[in-house]
Amino acid sequence: MVIKRGLFLLLGLIALVLGLLGIVLPLLPTVPFILLAAFCFARSSKRLHLWLMTHPWFADTLTQWQQQGAMRKSLKRKAMLVSILSFSFSIIVVPILWVKGVLIVMALILLWYLKTIPEIE
Repeated sequence: MVIKRGLFLLLGLIALVLGLLGIVLPLLPTVPFILLAAFCFARSSKRLHLWLMTHPWFADTLTQWQQQGAMRKSLKRKAMLVSILSFSFSIIVVPILWVKGVLIVMALILLWYLKTIPEIE
């Protein structure tokens, strides 16, 4: 049980770091990593889970996701806009044609996924 809890804690910390990096790095998503961190902390550390669930940057979104499986319409639009901008930048910068194709496919999949998330008005 201690090993399982430790693995969840480690995975949660890694997910949190990746989520925070995703705020500034293109192609690294923030929301899925923060959701994963919340999931892992709920199974490993009450203190970290409480901190994440009450953090001013993430609290509203995590609570809405946890209770309703949905996100605010404005946040969803921001996520789509930032995704489009970061993928566009990456596609322009990358010189290899097949990598550009992979980026386009990844962007389309992400945008489709974001579009399917239920909205809160």
